[in-house]
Amino acid sequence: MRAFLKSRALSFTYAFSGWWHVIRTQRNAWIHALVGLMVVVLGFWLGISPRDWAVIVLAIALVWTAEFINTALEAIVDLASPETNELAKAGKDVGAAAVLIAALSSVIIGLLILGPPLWHKIQTLIFNS
Repeated sequence: MRAFLKSRALSFTYAFSGWWHVIRTQRNAWIHALVGLMVVVLGFWLGISPRDWAVIVLAIALVWTAEFINTALEAIVDLASPETNELAKAGKDVGAAAVLIAALSSVIIGLLILGPPLWHKIQTLIFNS
């Protein structure tokens, strides 16, 4: 049992090491973090429902997951093909496209969930002042 618990603890250590690698090396990760934080703050300010929070959390997780997988893919491609190669380029480009799709989908989700209550709040602030 002790060996099992130790191996699980090591798994978390490796996962956090990977997380730190992404934060340290990927500029887009900082953009994802900033936008995600802004969305969370906006969600609290607007008082969105628990169901809306669930969708927002899934959207943020989707973007982060795509970014992490893309970073892993890039590292593996660089290791396997250090010189320029069309297939390596295609693999990297497809990984980047996956992040783009996740990010654009998350923007649409954010607009659908946060847009109406934000518009209402803005109207209230402008017309009740």
